[in-house]
Amino acid sequence: MDDALERLAVSLRERLVAEAGEGDADVAARIRSVVEREAGLLDAEQREALVARVAERSFGLGPLEPLLRDPAVDEVMVNGPRAVFVERGGRVEPAAVTFGSEADLRHVIERILAPLGRRVDEASPLADARLQDGSRVNVIIPPLSLDGPILTVRRFRRRGFTAAELVEQGTMTEALRAFLAGAVRGRINVLISGGTGSGKTTTLNALSAFIPAGERIVTIEDAAELRLQQPHVVRLESRPPNLEGRGEVTIRALVRNALRMRPDRIVVGEVRGAEALDMLSAMTTGHDGSLSTIHAGSPEEALRRLETLALMADVALPLAAVREQVAGAIELVVHQARGRDGERRVVGVAEVVRLAGGPATRELYAWRDDRPYWRAALSDALAARLGAAAA
Repeated sequence: MDDALERLAVSLRERLVAEAGEGDADVAARIRSVVEREAGLLDAEQREALVARVAERSFGLGPLEPLLRDPAVDEVMVNGPRAVFVERGGRVEPAAVTFGSEADLRHVIERILAPLGRRVDEASPLADARLQDGSRVNVIIPPLSLDGPILTVRRFRRRGFTAAELVEQGTMTEALRAFLAGAVRGRINVLISGGTGSGKTTTLNALSAFIPAGERIVTIEDAAELRLQQPHVVRLESRPPNLEGRGEVTIRALVRNALRMRPDRIVVGEVRGAEALDMLSAMTTGHDGSLSTIHAGSPEEALRRLETLALMADVALPLAAVREQVAGAIELVVHQARGRDGERRVVGVAEVVRLAGGPATRELYAWRDDRPYWRAALSDALAARLGAAAA
């Protein structure tokens, strides 16, 4: 019955478009009128459901509306008008909705981007944006996408998970939670690594709760997702260029500006470019206890990628100098992964140590064969700082 209602809703919306400019200017009244006229044989409950669907397709987000209302949906992926997928509980599955045509999908994309002052067309066929509720949107259209417009919406949770909730979900053990809480309180510089969708930002948000309430924290993000609960938080968000290609404010510019804002700690949602060098400089010049995330497949790869990103700053620093900065700035790498079953878990924690060739890692914790392993003792310096934080 849902499929039949969906087809009828699409048909009635097309009828409304064809009759635009005729009769009642009240769109809601016109929708109800056409439903009563064309679907009078349905019972009252079905007619109300049909009115709601036609309204969604007329001035809402169409078939995406019920998906975005579903609290269990974490991500919506539209691969053209006929293929819609959602992520629930870490698993990707087909959604029982489609768009009537490619034009309908483009209308939804326009309704998403227009209020944000963004657009996509052949001259600019991709766009990133953030909805008013904080959800992140990515759009790419032909000729770059070969199967029609592609829309990805990553849902935003108004209340992030606490560290205790992550323990309940199996993301980390209680012993690991206590260890990381001590690291944050002890002003250890922590880098959280992992692949796309592994839960890096969720873990970062949970660990930020252990920052003492009396500290001034500056958060810097590409799209604001963090929700810190401390009273003294300054939230900064980068800005893309406008339609004329002007007005861009990069993460790097915000990191530099944050250094002039008297922060006790700087939290960078994700380091992905030349801002890596400025973040490393901040961590080594009195802003201990800073936190960030990075895309990487292991703690070792996270350090190598951080070096590469810092070299993109175009300040002609030799690699040896960059490696020395990484070794002096990052003290702990927390690595997170998403398993085949969709479960997100912290699978490794490594201490960063300085060797002759640059930074290296000592594995402290690992999750293997469905159980946790504490692999090595802390260095004397790290143990002393954690001990002082616990005192």
